[in-house]
Amino acid sequence: METINMDYLATWVGKERTDVDNISLRHATLMAATVNCPNSDFLCEGGKLPPLWHWTYFLEGQPTAQLGSDGHPSRGGFLPPVPLSNRMWAGGRVTFLAPVFIGATIQKTSRILNIEHKQGRSGDLVFVTILHELQSMEGELLISEEQDLVYKGPSPAHQAAIPASDSPASQFSRTFIPTSTMLFRYSALTFNGHRIHYDADYCRETEGYANLVVHGPLTATMLAAYAEEINGRHLRGFNYRGLAPALLGNSLTLHGNVQRDTGILFATLGNNVDCMRAEAVFKFK
Repeated sequence: METINMDYLATWVGKERTDVDNISLRHATLMAATVNCPNSDFLCEGGKLPPLWHWTYFLEGQPTAQLGSDGHPSRGGFLPPVPLSNRMWAGGRVTFLAPVFIGATIQKTSRILNIEHKQGRSGDLVFVTILHELQSMEGELLISEEQDLVYKGPSPAHQAAIPASDSPASQFSRTFIPTSTMLFRYSALTFNGHRIHYDADYCRETEGYANLVVHGPLTATMLAAYAEEINGRHLRGFNYRGLAPALLGNSLTLHGNVQRDTGILFATLGNNVDCMRAEAVFKFK
């Protein structure tokens, strides 16, 4: 493995890029089908986009020749060239300031905020934090988001057991079983070529996972929707953190404890392991 040159990687801090996209009704309709959205009343021009569905827009479309062996865009462009094989979306903090309307044209500005090197149980970890800001074309800030990426080496073939859930008993819960079709459709909607979501041999032989990995952003999206459902109000803030990979073949249970203005959400696997935790803040009516 290459040496991690943090002085070199630090030169990426402050890098910025801007993109513009139309929040198309067709794309929102396909997302609703992918996550089995029970209510389709918002699916119209001018309807409010549900929380975290903005992740299915502003897609990168680099030629295949410019992708890395993992299916992600090659490193060293906007993202720093961290010399660790596995890259994961670890968590983030999202503030919803104003609605994103279906049919609107929106600008997104992204900037590298921080790059940090740590030592984990399995070796080197590099965390990259990115600030994303979505604005209307009139300049109104709609969403402010900090996204955390983590880079690590391959997972050991036989990892130490992950502790069972220590989250509190939940007021509300719902269990579903992710399918390979759901993973495929979400990858397609987000134009995500990462092979951990569709290539089982790559998962086992290269990244050390026993099966296909459920997208962390997909789990976060399901938790955010569940938070709004059980509270009855729209989100103002949503902070989430991945704890363990959710693998295909496991059930996934969404849990929620909500008060008037806040909520604690978590997702557990069939073996009672927490794979994601989140904190929600709700808007005033």
